[in-house]
Parts: sequence; C-alpha cells; structure tokens
Amino acid sequence: ENAVVYQIYPRSFADANGDGIGDLQGIISKLDHLASLNVDAVWISPCFPSPQHDHGYDVADYFDINPEYGDLAVFDELIRQGRQRGIRVLLDVVPNHCSRDHRWFQDALSASPGSRERGRFYFRDGRGAGGEEPPNNWMSIFGGPAWTRVTEPDGTPGQWYLHVFDASQPDLNWENEEVKQHFDDMLTFWFDRGVDGFRVDAVAVVGKTDGLPDGPELREGSSTSELATRNKHFQHREIAHTYWRRWRHLIDDYEVAHPGREIVTVSESYTGGRPELLLRYVAPDQFHQSFVFDLMLAPWIASSVRSTVESNYRVLRNAGASLAWTLNNHDTHRSVTRYGRANADQASSYTGNNLLYRDAPVDLALGTRRSHAMIAFTAALPGTLYLYQGDEFGLPEWLDLPDDRREDPIFFRTKGREKGRDGCRVPLPWADDASTHFGFSGCEPSGRAWLPQPTWWGDFAASKQEGTDGSTLGVYRKVLNLRSVFDPSADIVWELEESESLVAFRRGDVLVVMNMSTNDEIVPAEILGSARTILSTAASAGASVPGNSTVWFR
Repeated sequence: ENAVVYQIYPRSFADANGDGIGDLQGIISKLDHLASLNVDAVWISPCFPSPQHDHGYDVADYFDINPEYGDLAVFDELIRQGRQRGIRVLLDVVPNHCSRDHRWFQDALSASPGSRERGRFYFRDGRGAGGEEPPNNWMSIFGGPAWTRVTEPDGTPGQWYLHVFDASQPDLNWENEEVKQHFDDMLTFWFDRGVDGFRVDAVAVVGKTDGLPDGPELREGSSTSELATRNKHFQHREIAHTYWRRWRHLIDDYEVAHPGREIVTVSESYTGGRPELLLRYVAPDQFHQSFVFDLMLAPWIASSVRSTVESNYRVLRNAGASLAWTLNNHDTHRSVTRYGRANADQASSYTGNNLLYRDAPVDLALGTRRSHAMIAFTAALPGTLYLYQGDEFGLPEWLDLPDDRREDPIFFRTKGREKGRDGCRVPLPWADDASTHFGFSGCEPSGRAWLPQPTWWGDFAASKQEGTDGSTLGVYRKVLNLRSVFDPSADIVWELEESESLVAFRRGDVLVVMNMSTNDEIVPAEILGSARTILSTAASAGASVPGNSTVWFR
C-alpha cells in the first residue's frame, strides 16, 4: 500500500550477452542499482515465449521464459537475488488475448467452424453473400478493423476472428471454461516459482457483449483507436468482474495454503477520469490495485492536477482501496517530453488517450524541471508509486526514431499516421560508450540493438549522472529514500484551494507544495508556520518555491 515498484521492459533494460536484446541476466546485473533507488519490487513486462509482434504482449506460451531472455533457471536466480535485496518480483499477464503462434490458435486454424478449438476464441462467419465482410464494424485499438479472415484447411476463405489489438493477438473467449482454467493453472505455476504477483494487462477489454453487435461509427477527423475506446461492447463489461473474482478467490486460497506469502495484483484499466469506474476493479474481492492513470494524462495545470488527485483519492480512499500512482509506462510518451511540450499547460494537450499526442515543440530543460517537480509531488501521495525504467535518468521520448527501424504494430496498422510507442522503449543508456550501445550491452555487442539509440543518448547515461548535483538520478534517489518521512496512514489535507499556480497538501507533519508556474512563489506564513525545507527539486530558500519545482517542508 506504500511501496515503490519499478517497471522493467526486459527487451530494453540491460543486455548481458551482447546480442542487442535485454535479458534476465541483465536485470540481475542491475539489481544493486534498483536497490539504490529504494525499490520494493519490480514489475517485469511479459518475458514469456513470444514471436514478439507486440514485444511480449502476444504470448505463445504462458508457462515458460522467452529463450531470448533466458530460461526458468535464470528466472529462479532472479527471484532469489531479488529477495536477497528485499526486492519482490511481479510478472505481467495478458488475459485478453494470446499470440497467433499459441498452440490453441494454431489448433483453431486447423479445426472446423463450431469446433471446440475455435470456441476458445471469437470465430464468426462474415457478413455479405459470401461472408466477405467482417462480422461487425468494430475497430482495433491499434488501428484498422478488429477482424481478420482466415483461410480454412481446404484452402477456401473462411471465418473471421476477433482481435481488439493487432491481428497477431486473437482475443480469448472468457466464457469458455478451458480459458478460465488455463489462467488458474498459469497463476498457480508462477506463484509456486516465487512470483509475488501480477500486473494484469488490458483488463477493460476482457469480455464482450453477447451477439457482438455493431459499435459506434467512425466520425470524420477521429482515429480508429479513438473509436475503439468508445466501443461499449468490449469496454468495461460487467461479466469480466466475475473472472477477476475467480482470480482473487484463487489468490486468497493460495495465501492460506502458503503462510507468509503476500501476493498482489494490479490492473491496467483506463477509465477516462471516472474514479467510480476504477473503483469497480479494486473491490475487496477483485484486484488489490488498479493504476490511477488520470494523473499521467493530465495537462500541466494546477487546477487539473489537484482535481485529478482529489477525485481519485476521495473515491478510492473512502472505499478503503489502495491507490497506484504512475507517471510513465511502456505505452506513453515519457514525462520529460510531455511536460516540455509548448502546449503542456493547455487543456487541449490532454487527449484522454495515452497513445495519441498533440504535436508541439519540446523544451527538454523545461520538461526535466517539471518532471522532477511531478515525481516529488507524486511520491508524496498516499499509495504505491510505480516507476518506468529510465525515469530516473530523465530520458526523453525519442521522437525522431527512423521509421525503417520502428517495431510497434500501431505504426504499421495506421500506415505511419501514429508513430506508436517505440520512442519510450529505446534501450537504456548505462554508460557514455556508444560501442556497447551506451552500456546497454554488458559485453562487446555482436549485433545492433533491437531498437536504435540516438547519438546523444550518452548524455543521459547513469555513469554521467552518478554523484552529479541536480541530476535526475540524484533527484530520484533523494525523493525515494526520503519518502519514509510520510506516515503511510496519514491522509491528505489540501491547502491553498484558490491558487492558480500552487498545488499544496499536508500529510502529517510534512507540507508538500508544487509550483506549476514559471515564477517563484511564497508560501503564506499561516500555511507554512515554522516548517523548514527538507527536500526541493530546485534551489530554494525559506518560504520560496521556485517555478516548476516541488518543495517538502517539515
């Protein structure tokens, strides 16, 4: 309820064998770095066998490790060494869909319509005289139609299958008992290996309306991904909550049977500024946490930040639910770039969709100051703080990544109209040494990195930031190590309600003030009292809070 969890995107974190792809041994080699950040747990994005069409989020086998990353023995060693440092391990599970390379789907392609094999997915006959039109008008979140037609075993055009993401990710039919049992077995398998829980991907799209009726029509000027997020027939279906109750029952029983184990699940559910909807996922019989994405998606406006935190905090805290705050992940443009955009302080910069962004010039120095301020603000909130790898280096989004090196299916499904998420997945710079992919490859690399790195990537290297005053790495370490000053049970008491530039709250004997303007601001004496500065993300003196900074007073 008060932890720091660090997300690892394994392909891009650290490469121990020099093949240009991150791996589990690379993660082990950086555990001391994570310990220096006072991290309580790591969440590892999917590391299961996968053809990597969506880089792990298309799972071909839920019971093994992708050979590019290592094997089960190396994974067991990661668990062991993490525990030695007090770091727990969460995995990332994808329940909505699997890979088209999964044995089940290959069996379905070989089977006939109406078969048991096809019943694990959403296979349907097409519309039109020859079935040449998709079964309905649903569009994919990644762009384009949500249906793909198959060729039947006899070589004729056949049924269509549903994929609300990429065609390489067929949706699983959760009304099928075999699907439910498969995931029961999967959870138990990894719990038995010592995994401490799961981040659960895309829970909002699990479950579909009976009959699969048409959704909204595409409006002029809107994208297919925007349309998909408004399709009520595969968004936030009530039936899905019965599946999550089944999971929670399994977990609770597992903890009873294994005294001392504490398992946690956190769901990925974008609820678009509706905390009451988010609350449904963190009912006592479902997920332990669900990400509060609204803060990550908010513009750089004091009133927006305060109202976003206040509404989610009030609804979830009053219900006794645990909060999970985050500012970055593998699906969103990095905060340094978001906050540095010329329109970051305009409400129009808020799209409500982390895959879509307004184009605007970026001031990286400004974005860095603002990102320092926001992490200090967010770390002070009650709840768990989830970080994304590279946050602590102040990495910006690489917006100019060459199109011929892009990998994200969003880029291809939208024919390049949307650049996708590769820019936040560039391999990390651990050292200012281009010959080793900036330290990403722990030995002389045998090939190029799976995604290219910009020539200036070494400017953000961990080795250059060590011991440097004011570096992002230094700010993160100070913030995360000083976070213990807050009583985990202390609630938020808001201050300065009418301020257009300051967002301020008190927790116990600590006053947190973020100045979202460009000018220095003085905290009123009646609020500050005799408190003194214990942390500032910019040079400050006394009651002054510099522009685009956060100060903790005690």
